[in-house]
Amino acid sequence: MFTTIEECTNFMYGLRAEKHKGEPFDAMNKWLPLLGNPHEKVPFIHIAGSNGKGSTVTYLKEMLEKAGYQVGAFTSPHLERVNERITINGLEIPDERFLSLANRLFHLIDQLDGKYPNFFEIMTLIAFMYFEEEEVDIAIIEAGIGGRFDCTNVITPLISIITTVSLDHTHILGNTYKDIAYQKAGIIKRNIPVVTAATNEEALEIIRTEAEEQNAPLFIYGEDFFVSDIQTEEGKQRFTYHLGKVELNISLKMLGTHQIANASCALTAATILRSIGFDRFTDKNIQRALENAFWPGRFERIGQQIVLDGSHNPEGTKALIHTLMKQYPHKKYKFIYSVMNDKDYKESISMLDEVAKAIYFTELPIPRAAKAEELAKYSSHPYKEAHDDWKELVKREIAKIQSDELLVITGSIFFIAEVRKFLKEKEETYDTEL
Repeated sequence: MFTTIEECTNFMYGLRAEKHKGEPFDAMNKWLPLLGNPHEKVPFIHIAGSNGKGSTVTYLKEMLEKAGYQVGAFTSPHLERVNERITINGLEIPDERFLSLANRLFHLIDQLDGKYPNFFEIMTLIAFMYFEEEEVDIAIIEAGIGGRFDCTNVITPLISIITTVSLDHTHILGNTYKDIAYQKAGIIKRNIPVVTAATNEEALEIIRTEAEEQNAPLFIYGEDFFVSDIQTEEGKQRFTYHLGKVELNISLKMLGTHQIANASCALTAATILRSIGFDRFTDKNIQRALENAFWPGRFERIGQQIVLDGSHNPEGTKALIHTLMKQYPHKKYKFIYSVMNDKDYKESISMLDEVAKAIYFTELPIPRAAKAEELAKYSSHPYKEAHDDWKELVKREIAKIQSDELLVITGSIFFIAEVRKFLKEKEETYDTEL
């Protein structure tokens, strides 16, 4: 059995590459009953979507915590430590608890047949076990990829949320909005309310059809709930949220119109929860929670002239550019970009080209990372460069940044995680205020 978190997670990462045979839920259906079905003993909210899942989890978690509830959250990926994926009231699962639960599960597997689930399935099982043992009031579960066949889709939640639908993970989920919406809509359960901020009409058609077939009350952003009076100032945005007779004035420090949509989905979920017995919510604690909500690596401002943003697909890149032009219309943007090779980076690069003063491509030293030279091929910008040493590139660009410039470091959330760690280590040198 494992005695350190590093040994344990290294073993689990090794399982990730193994091909999982059988039906999508074979592993979960096999192990959950042997663990006492922890997923049946906790009230859940289930969140799927191409973008905005993590931010929506954050908004919901903050509102529930401020109302006095004990709130579990299961998210991915992590920025620095695998423990970040499993939290209660913002506190990561301690190493000793993670190891205890993992070793218990591994012992059970070895006793039975030695056939291990994959990395994400193990993380999901540990999360369910932890939340049950800690007797959380509610847990928010973020789907991994898709939804319909995702291993988290063994729960029957109080509410399902589909944030957005865009062309991401197309090699797994399909090449059209309808294909991907079909996968996301798989989290819709019979008679369970579903909330969405999807805007693509093809995707909405699929979600509407699934909701109707499941007799699930459907709440669509821009139709059933909406916002008005959007005001933007540096470092903050304000709006008024509407759902039926509910009207709330909201302030966010997480920037971008996409964050207004994410917060509105979370507000709608909170409103539904209030109607089914979660009566500790007040308008005041909801407003205070949203005003303080923060999710690292999502339009995260470092000092005065650096922005980190995990825009890993075209929808995210579009949102990033829109937010930049709203918040910093007079700045010149220099981009450092790195992404995984399974993403649709061609369209993202084309969008960045349109607004960049300069664009620098780089890469992480891992097999999944797209090569800097390959990324640069798809840029038509006159001031582009490719660098394989991202640390030297970041150091160089921070050192030479001008007062009228903004350095925007973007792409894969894995890249953003590494940059955050690097800037933390160099905090005094770069005045990064992390």
